[in-house]
Amino acid sequence: MLEQLDTFQSEASAALEGVQNEDALRAWYTAHLGKKSPVLTFLGDLGKLPKEERPAAGKRGNEVKRALEAAYAAKEEALRRAALERSLKAEAYDVTLPGRPVQAGRLHVTTVEMRRITAIFAEMGFQVFRSREVESDLYNFQLLNFPPDHPAREMQDTFYTTNPEVLLRTHTSPGQVRAMEALRPNPIRVILPGMCYRFEQITARSEIMFLQVEGLAVGHHITLTDLKGTMIDFARRMYGEERKVRFRGSYFPFTEPSVEVDMDCILCHGAGCRMCKNTGWLEISGAGMVHPTVLRNGGYDPAKWSGFAFGMGPQRATILKYGIDDIRHFWANDLRFLEQF
Repeated sequence: MLEQLDTFQSEASAALEGVQNEDALRAWYTAHLGKKSPVLTFLGDLGKLPKEERPAAGKRGNEVKRALEAAYAAKEEALRRAALERSLKAEAYDVTLPGRPVQAGRLHVTTVEMRRITAIFAEMGFQVFRSREVESDLYNFQLLNFPPDHPAREMQDTFYTTNPEVLLRTHTSPGQVRAMEALRPNPIRVILPGMCYRFEQITARSEIMFLQVEGLAVGHHITLTDLKGTMIDFARRMYGEERKVRFRGSYFPFTEPSVEVDMDCILCHGAGCRMCKNTGWLEISGAGMVHPTVLRNGGYDPAKWSGFAFGMGPQRATILKYGIDDIRHFWANDLRFLEQF
C-alpha cells in the first residue's frame, strides 16, 4: 500500500520534469493533484482500510500530496522566470531612450474661477470666512427669517440626517449669522465660499450639489448704493469692463429690500440668444440689504448697524464666461471637457 504511494510520487515527479509550458503544467496538475488523481483518490478511500493501517497510510498520503504541491509551485515559478527571460530578450528596451513624459495635471475650471472670484473680492477688502456644510435647521432656516412652515422653504428642499434638526445646508447664507457671531462687534466684510446641497431634479441647469460664494458686509451707514457699486465693480472685473449691469426687485427672506443682479449676455451682447433665453440679460447674483431680523440674530443692533449680502455660483459664472451648455459637465470627469480650460 505504501509502495503504491511511492509509485504515484515517482511517476508524477518524472512527468513534471518533462513539462515545458503552462498548458502542460495545468494538465499535470489535473492528472496528479486534481480531484480524480491517484493520490487524492487514495486519501479519499482511507476509510476502506483496516483501522490499524489508516494512520500510517494517511500520514504518508499527505506527505506525498504536499511534496507534489511543492514541486508544482517550484515548476510554476521556473516557467514564469523562463517566460520573463524570453520576453526580455525578444523585446529588449533601449535604456538610453528618453522616458515618456508624465502629463501634468491642472486645476479644475471651477476651482480656477472660484480663485478668480476670491481674488476680486480680496482686492475689494473682503476676507474668506469658512462655514460648515452640515448645518442645523436653526441656522439654515430659522435665524435667516425662515420660520417653520414658511412657504419659502419649499424652494430649498434638502437632505436631512437621521436627526431632523441636522441637514446639509441649502445655501451658504447660514454663514452670515455664524460670521456675525464670530466677528461681532466689529464691522464685517467677508465672502463665504463652499458647497451646498438641494434635493431637486438633475438637469442641464441644476444639480443636487453645487458651489456658492456668499458675500456679507456689515457696518455703519451701509446702503443699497454700496451693494450696487460692489456688484457692478465685480461684474466688470470678472467679465470685462464693457459689461452692463441691471438690478431687478426680488424676494429673499433674509434680505430687505432684495434684488436680482443681471448682466448683459456675454455671448450675444444683449441682442438675445439661447443662453439668455432671448432676453439679452443673464442673472449673476441674488442680493439685498441684510434683514433687520438677521442682523439682530447675529448680535448686531439694526438701529445702529446695516449691511448687504449677496450670493452667486462659481459654476454659473463659469458657464457664462465660457458658454458651457450643461452644468453636469463639471461633475462628469470627462477629460475631453476638462482639457479645454
